[in-house]
Amino acid sequence: MIINLDELRVWSMLGQSRVYGLAMDLIAKDNDKLMVVSADLGRSSGLDRFMKNNPSKYVNVGIAEQNMLGVAAGLADSGFIVFASSISKFATLRACEFIEHFMNYMNSPVKLVGLNAGFSHEYLGNTHHGLNDIATIRAFPNNVIISPADGLEVMKALNALVQHNGSAYLRLTGTKNCPIIYKDDYEFEIGKAISLKHGEDIALISCGSIVANALEAAKILEYSGVTVSVTNMHTIKPLDTNALDSLLKKNLIVTIEEHSIIGGLGGAVAEYVCGKSNAPAVLVLGIKQGYSYIGSYKYLLEQSGLLSEQIANSVLQKLKKV
Repeated sequence: MIINLDELRVWSMLGQSRVYGLAMDLIAKDNDKLMVVSADLGRSSGLDRFMKNNPSKYVNVGIAEQNMLGVAAGLADSGFIVFASSISKFATLRACEFIEHFMNYMNSPVKLVGLNAGFSHEYLGNTHHGLNDIATIRAFPNNVIISPADGLEVMKALNALVQHNGSAYLRLTGTKNCPIIYKDDYEFEIGKAISLKHGEDIALISCGSIVANALEAAKILEYSGVTVSVTNMHTIKPLDTNALDSLLKKNLIVTIEEHSIIGGLGGAVAEYVCGKSNAPAVLVLGIKQGYSYIGSYKYLLEQSGLLSEQIANSVLQKLKKV
């Protein structure tokens, strides 16, 4: 994949959810079997160019996520490579039963795209914040869950999902001007975590756009004399257990996610690590139970303790008890 800094800046400016639409237009040029189904979110997910260039490959079912999954499953069973997209909360909760029956139970290889997951809908409030979508999907068998760290990884994940013969959920997080994590091309593989930084004392494991905060927190911690490794666990299911095994000798494993502390990346990591005889302590950082006050993206992250300085402080406090 040939990339340049200007492309990375554009993808950062657009944000993950709009990079999705841009990627679909690029992928469609080389794939006659591609179909995109949307729950009336074409333009807001960056599909403008795709809709113009590929009118026969686009289906808008309106604000009807359950119907979207049924249409997508039918197209997938007919041999098409299908991506279905809506706001993450509506895609996973309103259509929850349809995901289990069509995508998982019936093994329809639909790729469901959850737009604007986490707090990225900001002032629209709790009705639109997607904070338990991973937990919902992870409980079902026969699926893959991916949460990319930046625009380039969105592109990488989508190209990988085109080749993936099975159902999947792609979780897109962050707002516009999403931080750039990868400045050079790299190898992306579903189910294989990526080490972003090496360190001996503790391990930070994150996913989605919050990976940027994990990297900044690592810098703060190292000023305090703690060496830190940072892992981008972009695939939450299947979890890269080999990567986790390599971190078991750390003094502390910390998971960081813009998702409920119940059932997400932290839950998946803790479930695996607790079965190991040499398991270190695990600290799960994420969204605590309850409903947030409405505010800006930064404000909402701050209320959940997910700003870089807060992450570093939580880790230091935990280290005192380990």
